[in-house]
Amino acid sequence: MPSGIDMSKKDFDKLLMEAIDEGLSSIGESSKQAIYFHLEKVFKIKKREIPYKIEDFAGAIEKIFGMGATFLEILIMKRLYEKLGQAFQLHVSKDFTFTEYVAATRRSFLEKRPEELDQCEQVVIEG
Repeated sequence: MPSGIDMSKKDFDKLLMEAIDEGLSSIGESSKQAIYFHLEKVFKIKKREIPYKIEDFAGAIEKIFGMGATFLEILIMKRLYEKLGQAFQLHVSKDFTFTEYVAATRRSFLEKRPEELDQCEQVVIEG
């Protein structure tokens, strides 16, 4: 597991994609494949482009799943934190979106600024 100190953007994006893949796997392998197909055909987001189009990905997932997208987004963030070797604590506010959370997490690990995540109200998700 790469540490925050020596992690490159490429390493982070690879771990983010793995976390997304695992998060989508939670709804079943065939469903995951259908979502990737739908993302590419309808939303023009190829699987390998997701880390670079995280805002588009989040918007597509929200259109596909509606309110259920939040569950997947939290699961993806939990998986990402596991891959980064960090304890998972979700920091949320009404205006802090999945896209902003991914961006803040990326910055905190690449720039070693975990205090950036402390700007939001903390909610601990167990499991």
